[in-house]
Amino acid sequence: MVGCVIVEDNKIIGEGYTSPYGGAHAEVNAIAAVEDKTRLKKATLYVTLEPCNHHGKTPPCCDLIITHEIPKVVIGCVDAHEKVCGQGIARLRANGCEVILGVEEALCKQHHKRFLTYHTKRRPYIILKWAQTKNGFVAPKNTSSKRPFWISGKTARQLVHQWRAEEQAILVGANTVIEDNPTLTTRDVVGKNSTRIVVSNNKLLSKKYAVFNTDAKTIVLDTGDLKNDQPLAKQICEKLFELQINSVIIEGGTKTLQLFIGENLWDEARVFEGNAEIEIGIKAPAFSLCSSEALKIGKDRLWSITNNVI
Repeated sequence: MVGCVIVEDNKIIGEGYTSPYGGAHAEVNAIAAVEDKTRLKKATLYVTLEPCNHHGKTPPCCDLIITHEIPKVVIGCVDAHEKVCGQGIARLRANGCEVILGVEEALCKQHHKRFLTYHTKRRPYIILKWAQTKNGFVAPKNTSSKRPFWISGKTARQLVHQWRAEEQAILVGANTVIEDNPTLTTRDVVGKNSTRIVVSNNKLLSKKYAVFNTDAKTIVLDTGDLKNDQPLAKQICEKLFELQINSVIIEGGTKTLQLFIGENLWDEARVFEGNAEIEIGIKAPAFSLCSSEALKIGKDRLWSITNNVI
């Protein structure tokens, strides 16, 4: 969401943020919050992202700013969308508005990292997530037990469910669906269910698995339809871009995670390390954690590594 604050004589007279998809933009809500509209002619409008100058779901925010004769606009970062990308700034300046760019730009880019990544790199913002044992395994091998083997504790699992609610999609490989039968829904916190993406080379993946229940939308990406001579993760990203998925958590398994690591197509890695050890198991992805510090989450350790330059 874009954030907007309107200031006159060092006092906030209006503030707003983006309404749900299809609703009013931040600037519209902030201007609407100003009781005495005559004060806008002496005000400064601060906004995290460049105001739009095109008709989309709503009219251009630039038109509203110009109509109310707001003399000064301070913008955190330029909108990367091809329909905006500097055009809003040019429109405001052409109509006599003073425009200041780049105030708290790094923070604004961090805040809008999903949106900016989607439009500048033409792929979703990608978060890798897995849990591994102290000795580097993600699961036991050939276990006969039908009970799940939990590496991380309850606090860590609750945090994962919060992450699911914050992103647009969750992606796993078909083997994870077959072997673990996960639901991939948000349960341990209050929040939305994200779209479930299953990467498979088998069009006939059985609908008996939990990812095909009615709790959330599920999309199967058939790798059999992709080109064998092109990098696979890159082609998956292109498909997700076409589906307008702007952020995704890749939750496994090791083969799928390693695919994106190998092609350097990721923006964050969130790795839980538990205290358990496994003698024989499935190895965790080959990935260096040495460049980060671990955060204590319950009895587990969480490593967070960023790989995103916007």
